[in-house]
Amino acid sequence: MEERRQRPHEIVCKNRNMLEVSGVVGVESFDSEEFLLETDCGYLGIRGRELHIKNLDLMSGMVVIEGQFDDISYLDANTPPSERQKNLLGRLFK
Repeated sequence: MEERRQRPHEIVCKNRNMLEVSGVVGVESFDSEEFLLETDCGYLGIRGRELHIKNLDLMSGMVVIEGQFDDISYLDANTPPSERQKNLLGRLFK
């Protein structure tokens, strides 16, 4: 198994309408209401409205998302990807 070099992971939210996330390894899924990002510190779920990617650079591990943010949370790293998405959707419709 390939060892991944851990990059600094940081989340910066500006005026609740721009989110800069570093240490991103991949984008699992996204639409206008939710994003699921894989970071060096675990999976990160982002919920809101009118969400869209402003900038994506996986080589440097940086993602910039714009929109109205309602919830940002880490998901259990031991949960399989299909379950993480289901859990995130389940929280949306509670």
